[in-house]
Order: sequence, then structure tokens, then C-alpha cells
Amino acid sequence: MERSLELVNSTRVQYFILLGLSTHLDIRAALFFIFLTLYLLTLLENVLIVYLVSAHSELRKPMYFFLANLSCLEMSYVSVTMPTLLLGLWAGPYRIPFATCMTQLFFFISLICTECTLLASMAYDRYVAICRPLHYPLRMRPQVCVALAWVSWLGALVVSVAKTTCIASLSYCGPNVINHFFCDVSPLLNLSCTHVALTELVDFISAIVILWGSLLVAVASYVAIGRAVLRMPSAAARRKAFSTCASHLVVVGIFYSATIFIYARPSRIKSMDLNKVLSVIYTVATPMCNPIIYCLRNKEVQAAFHRTLRGALG
Repeated sequence: MERSLELVNSTRVQYFILLGLSTHLDIRAALFFIFLTLYLLTLLENVLIVYLVSAHSELRKPMYFFLANLSCLEMSYVSVTMPTLLLGLWAGPYRIPFATCMTQLFFFISLICTECTLLASMAYDRYVAICRPLHYPLRMRPQVCVALAWVSWLGALVVSVAKTTCIASLSYCGPNVINHFFCDVSPLLNLSCTHVALTELVDFISAIVILWGSLLVAVASYVAIGRAVLRMPSAAARRKAFSTCASHLVVVGIFYSATIFIYARPSRIKSMDLNKVLSVIYTVATPMCNPIIYCLRNKEVQAAFHRTLRGALG
């Protein structure tokens, strides 16, 4: 018995090999500079949003409070996944220590869960603003907004601790090659050489509570908003109400479509190339596009940006 335990411990992998986004040497260099540019652009956009919201009193409203939280989330999001993506494009397949892989997984799970609940909070904010405008100052007072934000961040940490602990406790006896550009749930479960029933149960429960729960809140909010908009007497009022929600609805649709396809299916996904493509959508494209879709097309944000630019230029 002791000999078998020693054998298991000796064969347990100490590191994984990340294949990266692409193994084709002829296109890796071009992809490296493309994704590096996207990374820097994403950081710049989101830093700008956080600064504008904090520096201009007219943007200190619930909607912009949640947008600033979302921008902080997006900067953290890309900073968790993008370094390994860029390293893989620069150096090719490389080793990542087991502890580093689990740390990346922990932060990734936490941030994706936070985004789910933040998007649901933003949908609820728009529901109250359009369907219950007289109750808006009370329902979305600062204390409520801060509480929703804290629940989003801290609740996601609790879920991430549970999921990461389960995945880290599995045995990985080899092979240790991950066909991905970061340590994600499905590729790691595919490499496990032990029974993963408990891990899949935790994954399923967290998906029901976080993913489907937040999606239900968002869908219910927008169904109510749609009904309220259709009952508005004038076309101008309908256009104005729809314009405040259209951008959020687009982002919600893209994010949840990709996330549900990957994480709400059975955990062991075999089509890793498709998994990588979809992962690029919500780890690279969405964080870069969100500030443009949400804020930089918004008239109040544009006005604040122009004032800031004029002040900087003298």
C-alpha cells in the first residue's frame, strides 16, 4: 500500500505544458503583435473609463458605478489570461508549474463568476430605471449598489475557492499537455486520471447558481423592459429607452452565448480548438469591446472625456 502511494506521488505531474493559441510558427509572430496591441488597448480603454467615472460628478450614477466595476474586472480579466497567451505565441509550447496553473485557474473562475453577477446587476439597474423610474432613487441608492458589487466580487471568490480546490485535489498522472492558452476547467478535467464526479457536481451547482441564475435575472429584466418600451406612447421615448439598453443587451448576448456553450455543457469537452476560439471571444474580444459599446459611445461619457481632454491640453 505504501509502495503504491509512493508511486502515485512520484508520477503526479509537477507542471503542465500549454500548447498556446497556435502552434504554427509562421503566424505566431503576427498574432503576438496583434494580441499585444489588443491587450494594451483594452487596458487603456478601461483605465480611461474608471478615471472618467471617478473624476466627474455627473457620472456618479448607479449605471456608471457598475460600468467602472466592470472596467476593473476587464483589466483583471485580460491580465490573468493574456500573459500566457502572449508567452505561448512568443516562445511556443512552454511549461507552467502546477501551482501557477491552479493560481491562474482560481483568478479566472473568480473573475468570470463576478462578470456574470455584475451583468445581472446592470440589467436590474436598467429594469428599475425604465420600468420603475419613481422607485429608482430608493432601489438603486448608493448603499444598494455597493452591496451588489460586494456580493458579485466576494461571492465569486467563494465559488472559485470551491471549484479550484476540487480541481487541484484531482490526480494528474500524465499526459500533462494542455491544448489551450491558459489553465481552464475543461482541459484540466480531461487530463485527470481520477474520478471527477465530485468536481463535476461542484461545477454543475456553481453553473446553476451563478451562470444560469444571473442569466435568468438578466433575461427577466429585459423581458420586462421590452414590454415597458412597447407600451410607451411615442417613438422618440421608445428609441431613447431602447438606446440605454441595446449595448448592454449585445454584450450580455455575446458573453453568455460563449460561456454557456463551454461551461454549461458536460465538463469534458473534446473540441479544444473550438474551445480556444470561443475563449478568445470572452477573454480578449469582449473586454476590448465593452468600453466602446458601453461608454465611449455614450453622450455623457463623451462630454466628460472632451472636458478632460481640454483640461489636459491646457
